[in-house]
Amino acid sequence: MGSLGGLYIGVSGLNVSQAALNVTSHNLANVDTKGFVRQQAVLTDFHYIKWGESHISSMQQGLGANFATVKQVRDSFLDQAYRQESGRQAFYESQFKAVEEVEGLFGELEGVSFQKTINDYWIALQELAKEPESIVARSSLIQTAVTFMERAENISKQLNDYQVNLNTQIINQVKRINEIGTNIKELNLKIRQYESTGVEKANDLRDQRNVLLDELAQISDITYKENPSGVVNVNLEGVPFVTEDTVYRMETMRINEYSEMLKPVWVAHGYVDVYNLDRAPSSKDNNDIGSLKGLLVARGYKQANYTDIPIRDNYETEALYNAAVIDYNNQINSSVIMSVQSQFDQLIHGIVTTMNDILSPNKEVTLSDGTKVMILDKEKAPVGMDPSKTMGEALFNRKSVARYGEPMDIEIEDGNGGYEIIEDARIYIPEDPGDNYSLFTLGEIEVNKNIMQNYSLIPLSNNGGTGDFDIEAAGKLLEEWQKPFATLSPNTLTVNNFNDYYTSFISEIANRGEQLNTISRNQASMLESIDNQRLQVTGVSSDEELTNLIKYQHAYNAAARYVNVVSEMLEHIVTKM
Repeated sequence: MGSLGGLYIGVSGLNVSQAALNVTSHNLANVDTKGFVRQQAVLTDFHYIKWGESHISSMQQGLGANFATVKQVRDSFLDQAYRQESGRQAFYESQFKAVEEVEGLFGELEGVSFQKTINDYWIALQELAKEPESIVARSSLIQTAVTFMERAENISKQLNDYQVNLNTQIINQVKRINEIGTNIKELNLKIRQYESTGVEKANDLRDQRNVLLDELAQISDITYKENPSGVVNVNLEGVPFVTEDTVYRMETMRINEYSEMLKPVWVAHGYVDVYNLDRAPSSKDNNDIGSLKGLLVARGYKQANYTDIPIRDNYETEALYNAAVIDYNNQINSSVIMSVQSQFDQLIHGIVTTMNDILSPNKEVTLSDGTKVMILDKEKAPVGMDPSKTMGEALFNRKSVARYGEPMDIEIEDGNGGYEIIEDARIYIPEDPGDNYSLFTLGEIEVNKNIMQNYSLIPLSNNGGTGDFDIEAAGKLLEEWQKPFATLSPNTLTVNNFNDYYTSFISEIANRGEQLNTISRNQASMLESIDNQRLQVTGVSSDEELTNLIKYQHAYNAAARYVNVVSEMLEHIVTKM
């Protein structure tokens, strides 16, 4: 029996050495395979033969070693850290790319800069103030105003087009998420099938699944857990995505019926939004993960304009204003594109309305029914050089809404408790934030066509009938240009004039890009460090595997030699008996 036990020992040595050689050769064959994780053969004791009872020893004889399983050498904590940080890096990188695109539209680094367009307009105003009667100066102002508006409209259109075109990237990423989910589900089924016997580990299939989880973690925030049967259940943005037998697919749909922009939704969960974008993303809240969310945040949910920037004077109480600022920071300022749209539109709106209010000034009056309205201030309004001495012609008009309604007689309070009649009053049609067509906003502004056809209509003459030029109005064009008109956002305190506003505006875009790029690069460095730690655990070292190959080859040869010796001993015993 002892000799037969010796044969068991020798055979087990052959078996475990052969298994270890197979594992080692498999490792070497996959040195350059993406996602492959180093595998190890796990060996255990084989059976024991018990000879008797003794308080000194166990009185057992071992029958050699046994091949238990092949395990993957990986660290689940490093996997989790890698996937979370890769998602965060992708989030900031996608936003930085959006900033780069936006910066290029203004041409400040190359091409024709918008700063030059503003300066040209300022120079044209100065020349006009020097010689208000000069047709050349008037012509130069009109042509510069046309160029100014064309350039601003072109930038706005490109910005809006880029915002909508991000739909393509969003659609592609949603499609890829669904593909990954389907692939993970299929791998789950294969792994469960292979491992159901409890004999074999489907390690190569697990490697493929882990590569998919790595990719999915870059696109969106995920959590996952493997059940005892080897199936991985995946949650995406806190919602079940892959279960044992189901993939809950995403689709894209319009944000609303009037918008061209798309958003991801869960089909099976009643078309609810995948992402909650009500809060500004931050590492503190751990909601700044995934390239898809980065795209959605950078794009925003609408085409913003100057009305999206809270102005203290527009709110009755401090509490209402503070609530509006919070909404602005969460929804507008967090978006690269929407913040640029609103701030740039505020600049254009400021320039346009300031010039208009000088050439066509208004005053507030109270009607007999108590309603307050703005009307053309005929006492202060300058007039044109034309024979009719036209007044009320603004330099910029709204495309769809006239500046004033039709002339009409109105009854107003005279300030002494009585009323007076104003004949042919021209009531100003105010801007309504709820009606985009009523706003002096990009896309709805044009240079006054009447003035373009007849430069003499530019109202720069005194309305006293003397024919003199209104030096005060001409000087006011320059004076108001250099006056502070607005802060860049409610988060800044500096009130800028037009030139300084644009400088601060471009600086903020550049600073934002640099900040996002810095975070992205820091995340990339952290990611590389974590990945290096993962590779130290999971990576295949050809030198180490070759060493193991030699070791197990020698072990196999030794076991073979041992079997031969035992066989010869048995043969000798049998033949001599």
